[in-house]
Parts: sequence; C-alpha cells; structure tokens
Amino acid sequence: MAVLRALGDLLIEVHGQHDDRGLLDAAGHRDLLDAFGGHGAVLKAVAASYDALSRAEAALSEAEAQHAALRADEDFMRHALAELQALAPEPGEEERLAMARAQMMQGEKLAVLLAEIREELSADSGFEAQLRGALRRLERLDVEAQALLEPVLTPLNRAALEAAEGMAALGRVEADLDFDPHWLEQTEERLFALRAAGRKHKCPPDDLPDLQKRMAAAIASLDDNEHDLADRRRALDAARAAFADQVAALHAARREAAARLDQAVMAELPPLKLEKARFQTEITALAQDHWVRHGGDHVAFAISTNPGAPFGPLIKIASGGELARFILALKVALASRMSADSLVFDEVDRGIGGATADAVGERLARLAARAQVLVVTHSPQVAARGDTHFQISKSEIRESLAGTTDDGQMRTDVLALDPESRREEIARMLSGAAITDEARAAASSLMKRSA
Repeated sequence: MAVLRALGDLLIEVHGQHDDRGLLDAAGHRDLLDAFGGHGAVLKAVAASYDALSRAEAALSEAEAQHAALRADEDFMRHALAELQALAPEPGEEERLAMARAQMMQGEKLAVLLAEIREELSADSGFEAQLRGALRRLERLDVEAQALLEPVLTPLNRAALEAAEGMAALGRVEADLDFDPHWLEQTEERLFALRAAGRKHKCPPDDLPDLQKRMAAAIASLDDNEHDLADRRRALDAARAAFADQVAALHAARREAAARLDQAVMAELPPLKLEKARFQTEITALAQDHWVRHGGDHVAFAISTNPGAPFGPLIKIASGGELARFILALKVALASRMSADSLVFDEVDRGIGGATADAVGERLARLAARAQVLVVTHSPQVAARGDTHFQISKSEIRESLAGTTDDGQMRTDVLALDPESRREEIARMLSGAAITDEARAAASSLMKRSA
C-alpha cells in the first residue's frame, strides 16, 4: 500500500484547503524550480561532477589506507628485510645443505672405519708386503720347482695385484672422506639459520627468497605510494574545483529561473483577489560539505499575504481559501512542467465570487489544456468553464435492496449532465432552488462565453 500511495502521488495531485503535500511540501520545491527552468543539462553535469568527486575521494581514501598500513609495518619490514638480505637465502638451499650435512656425518663414521681397516691390513708389514715377500721367495726357486708351483704362483700374483689396487682405492676413499669438523659446523649453522627464519616468517625456508623480494618491493612502493598520494590529492582538488564550478552554474541558473517564476506567479495573483500578496522563491546556498548530486541549494516557496508582513511557508501563512488560490497560481505558472497527469481541486473557489471566480475558472481551463483537471465547486462561473459536468447529490435511503426500511442512511449520486441539464444546474447554482428564466439566460451566457 505504501508503494501504491507513492505511485498515486505521481499520477494524481489533490489540492484543497487542507492540502499538506504537493506544492506545499518544501522537499519538492527544488525539483519544481529545476523543471520550470529546464535545468536538465546542468543537473546532469552537476551529477557527473559529483560522481567524479566521489570517485576521487574514494581513490584517495583507499590509497591513504594502504599507505598507512605500509607505514605501520615499515619498521618491521625494514628490519626483517635487513635480516633476510644478510642471510641471502637461495631457492633449494635447505635441501642441499641437509643432504651435505647428512653426507658429512655419514662420511665421518665411514672414515673412522676405513682407517681402522687400513691399520689392520697394514699391521706387521701388512698382508700385501707379506704376500710380495712370499712370491719373491718362490720366484727364486729353480725352473723345475716353479713349474711344479705354477698353480700356486698364478693366483698369488693375481692376489698381490688386487691387494695393491684395493689398498690404493682405500687410500683414495679415505682422501675423499677427509672429514672437516669446521665445515660441518658451518653447514649446520647455515641450515639451522634458514630453518629459524622460516619459522619466524611462518613459511618454508625455500619461500624465503620470494618473501625477501616481496618485502623489498613493498618498501620500495612506499616512495611510489607517496607520489601516488600526491597525484590523487591533485586529482581530488581538480574534481572538487570542477564540482564547485558546476554547482555555481546551477545556482546561477536557479536564481534566474526563480526570478522568472516569481514574476509569473505574481502576475496570476491580482485576478485571484490576492493583489496584496507577494510570492518569492527562496534559494539558500548550503555549506560545501552539504552539497549533493543535485547541487548545493535549498529551495523553498514563500509568501507574504499582507504588505510589510514577513515571508513564510505557504502552509503556515495562507488561510484555507488563500492557500487554494496560491496553489492554483503556482500550478498555472508551472503548467508547462506539470508534475502529474491528473489534478483535483477541492473548492478552490471558496469564499470568492464574481470576477474572481471567473478568473479562477479561466485558469483551471488553461490547466485542463495540459492535464486532466477535476474541480469540486459551488461557483457557477467555475462550473461553466468545464468540458464535462457531474452533478453530485445526497439523499436519504428510504428502502434497502432487501425491501426493509433503513432510516438515517444516506446515499450519494453522481450524474453526468447533458448540455440542457447542465444549463439547468448552472442556473440553479446562480438563483437557488427556484430557477428563473433570467437565471437560465445567465447560465446560457456563462456557458457560451466559456466555450
């Protein structure tokens, strides 16, 4: 129902002595003035400048927040970056160090074992020397003996050669496994330092080089961020200046339109028996922090009904009859920018008659050229101006549809009048209950003049 009420306000305006909406609502006066002045293009420019200013403010705010966050972590990042730069981690370094440490620790054990084996093989001149000595003694035998011992000499010679090769290989392996406790200590220190840095920064040691690059980039961006902040501040100043120019242009346009509207309304007041009243459109420039998408002005229609009296809002200054006529004058002045397609005026002619009532009827007819106008009236001068006439009457219900008597109940009838019936009704409005020929002639004259 709220939606339907809002929609109804856009489709139908009801104006009467107790009207508190429409033209009496100061919240809509600015839009009426802009419509009267044809400010569509200027309003679009103001709205576009306002949106640009909003975007510039948001961009600066975002950049300042980012800069503040970077500044808050700057000391930590600089200290952490210095530590990482001193550590100089490399991708895959932890795995290489762990493998080298394991090999060195394994090599230490193996070197001790090989030394023990070599010592055992070399004890008492060594088995190789003993084997060579035995071979030399056998080789000094005569030929016949050597021939007899050939099956012995051949494998012993082969064994001597392989023993020599084994001992040489053992020496080489021992040389390769030359254990350096200092190098192991350095390797362990480096490995443990990498792992400690990983725990500190809550990442695998292999990710430390990438973290170092990101920290360096973040610190470097602080200087870039300073330049970006300066650029965004300049952009905001430019957007604010552009918005101010557009608001000033709209303010000037509104003042010019207000002068024309005041003149148009004032021209309508004397024929409506409001010749002593004054009307003015008050435009108040708002502080810059109150500017919005439709500019920086507060617009309100004000009236003064007596010479020397201060201006005030329509709803507070005008009496019931005056209020309806002020609304009519405003509607006529704003006719080219009608806010609704249907207008309802309830007794807009109350308390007036003669030429003033005729002036009211003439202005209602002018409004009817642009919108549908329904008028509740007791004035024959106003009724004669209408294109269609409905007679509204009340009567007591004597009998209900069920055939029972229902005293005290009233019914309202609405009857569309044809031209002859309409003439009779206007004549009745002129003369009262007894319709005279003179009243009929006057009604015909009013209808003819209004046609």
